[in-house]
Amino acid sequence: MKYPNWKVPERGPVIPRSLTDAGCTPLLAAMLHLRGLDDADKARTFLRGGRELLTDPFALIDMDAAVRRLKAAAAEKEHVAVYGDYDVDGITSACLLADYLESLGLECEVYIPDRRAEGYGVNADAIDRLREKGVTLIVTVDCGVTCVEEAEYARTIGIDMIVTDHHECRGDLPRAVAVVDPKRPGGGGAGEDLAGVGVAFKLVCAMDGNPAKMLDRYGDLVAVGTVADVMPLLGENRTVTRCGLRKISQGDCRPGFTALLRVSGAAGKPVTASTVSYSLAPLINAAGRLDSAEKALELLRAADYDKAERIACELREMNLQRKNLGDDIMASVETMIGAERPHMPIVLAAEGWHPGVIGIVASKLTDEYGVPAVMISLSGETGKGSCRSVGDFNLYEALSACSDCLIGFGGHAMAVGITVRADRVDDLRRELAEYYLTHPADSAPALEAEILVSGPELLEEKSVEDMEALEPCGNGNPRPLLYLEDARISSMTPIGRDRKHLRLSLDSFGRTWDSVFFQATAGEIGAGVGDRVDAVFAPQINTYRASRSVQLVITDLRPHRETTE
Repeated sequence: MKYPNWKVPERGPVIPRSLTDAGCTPLLAAMLHLRGLDDADKARTFLRGGRELLTDPFALIDMDAAVRRLKAAAAEKEHVAVYGDYDVDGITSACLLADYLESLGLECEVYIPDRRAEGYGVNADAIDRLREKGVTLIVTVDCGVTCVEEAEYARTIGIDMIVTDHHECRGDLPRAVAVVDPKRPGGGGAGEDLAGVGVAFKLVCAMDGNPAKMLDRYGDLVAVGTVADVMPLLGENRTVTRCGLRKISQGDCRPGFTALLRVSGAAGKPVTASTVSYSLAPLINAAGRLDSAEKALELLRAADYDKAERIACELREMNLQRKNLGDDIMASVETMIGAERPHMPIVLAAEGWHPGVIGIVASKLTDEYGVPAVMISLSGETGKGSCRSVGDFNLYEALSACSDCLIGFGGHAMAVGITVRADRVDDLRRELAEYYLTHPADSAPALEAEILVSGPELLEEKSVEDMEALEPCGNGNPRPLLYLEDARISSMTPIGRDRKHLRLSLDSFGRTWDSVFFQATAGEIGAGVGDRVDAVFAPQINTYRASRSVQLVITDLRPHRETTE
């Protein structure tokens, strides 16, 4: 087994008659029931709802002030700067807002800080550089809600600032013309699940007055930024992401996304949230991780395909370099951890670790060990760290409690960036461990299946096809996993260039189900031909030449529980 902890249903699914009468297949009806959507009208809205579900952008605090100031800037033809971040959310946000402001006739400067030289967020040196270029208004995207001192500095030198962000607010807000952040206290929950690009989208909707037109224009950017920042794909996020992914799939998108699909090998396949997470986002992120995010911004702002393809190829090479660096760091980390499995938060620091890569390593550590991970790249007397959580442990609150060890920090419950003095790393490790012990959370990685397959009708080809209606799947609307009990392995064959994957046949309900189990060998799964097993899997339609069939993509296998008693 890959997962020691399974959470699986003990009885077959509830299949509401109201949904099957409305045309849902049994499997889709069961899934909708689990999402609280037994009513046919509510289910239809969830599955097909579109532009009519866009909410009022002025529900966000300070949106009216932001709009007034930007309209004044447009009237006076001011020189405006969009100040972003070097991740996918920040880059898509900057691209969206800059494009819109330029369409109003504004001279627009896009500024994205260098990860290594400047770090995250607004800094005074950048403000000085923008002033030298004649900038009179700075609009932040995906950052800025904690830049209290920087906003005050900008104000003293005659530069106005509008903050748009979606990160947690900490203490006093910046003294800016407007602070548009759905996590502001007193916001009433309006837009609280928006990504940075979602807030930027709300701003242009408020400016333009036609959200449907803005969705047609910027849906591809909003979808990619929202998925890449792992925002819940529910409500308005689900609507804009579905519309944006459809635009990309149909080729009605920026040339940069079309080029990324081709160079990543994803062209010609359905474009889902998983396509963004595993094919598009890593290439966009690679620029900001290794060098300057300007290359990724240039890609998304490219007007012709040939230019976009050249840049996409460069980003692919950067991503390969990033993978190699990550493998090297991971090897050194595993040596530092040793053979004993850690049960406390992992806090590691070293000179020479690339600060643009350590966040990915931290994520791998949380996946492997099931505890929060803090990776710190030291440079002289200070270090910059990337922190990742797991389960429902709120890492932002934990690091807030340890803030005496930190120079600065920012982020949210699952991911935080920190700056720390090198001589306080041990203190941070100790204080974070103490907090972890006194604030228990369910952080053990568990494999959860939603539905027990109680009969073969749940896996008919039409039922599996109709599962696509649940897309986009991701945070808040997970890709459905099913549970099959007491199946017999009738064949097992290693596949792949390195033979690290398995093709299996599972016999159940008098049928044989073709299955594939990636990153698994016969020795690792602890079962062989003839054995009875339980399986957690995602069903999909496999197309080979002119043939279509149901295939089970195995997440994990275990010996059938009755055989272990």
